[in-house]
Amino acid sequence: MSRVHPNALVDPKARLGEDVEVGPFSVIGADVEIDEGTRIGPHAVIQGPTRIGRDNRIYQFAALGEAPQHKGYQGEPTELVIGDGNTIREFVTCHRGTAQGRGETRIGDHNWLMAYCHIAHDCRLGDHLLFANSASLAGHVDVGDHATLGGFALVHQFCRIGPYAFCGFGSGINRDVPPFVTVSGQMAVPHGINSVGLRRHGFSRERIRDINRAYRMIYRQGLRLDDARDALCQQLGHSADVQGMVEFIDSSQRGLLR
Repeated sequence: MSRVHPNALVDPKARLGEDVEVGPFSVIGADVEIDEGTRIGPHAVIQGPTRIGRDNRIYQFAALGEAPQHKGYQGEPTELVIGDGNTIREFVTCHRGTAQGRGETRIGDHNWLMAYCHIAHDCRLGDHLLFANSASLAGHVDVGDHATLGGFALVHQFCRIGPYAFCGFGSGINRDVPPFVTVSGQMAVPHGINSVGLRRHGFSRERIRDINRAYRMIYRQGLRLDDARDALCQQLGHSADVQGMVEFIDSSQRGLLR
């Protein structure tokens, strides 16, 4: 049975799973679904259509599922989808998608969004991400699994952050960041691979060596991107990690941050 504080406002059309907690003065709108075990602190606002999975921890003053900040939005029934086991801290804002975009904003599982982070319309976040305080995504941004954004990092619309990438605090990112790469600065520039993060996630020396060789081909040998891509395939095509980098390059629309 859900536990709703008597000072919370929960729309009768909202659906709350078993053991959902809603703190005082929180507002849960219609067309909101919250699965079992999720806890919502005081003064949070969740509007629908929004679907939230199991065992999430949503802290006070978070605002989830509001209409997108998009001038073309005309009230279409777009949605926000949040997976399982996420921690969403104070004053985080996550907006629904747009009809012009994907129609949904999607956040995966086991992510940590620190205070004041902003996830704009039509973004797609993977799993096991860490966003430090005030990291912000513009619309239509994709972030791969296990990526990290430092505090006050800003990502331009339609950019992609690859899996295991690391974006330092205050980074201004206006192009795609390949998997495994570390960037920082305003505007951001590459500074090598995320070797510390890779070791923490159990990557072997051989895998890290191949990823580092790939990084040097892309960034340190003065090759045109097309030539670097061909060299990766020829010399490191045996590596699944490098194959992922090649696929990321091939699918890039904004171009790589180089």
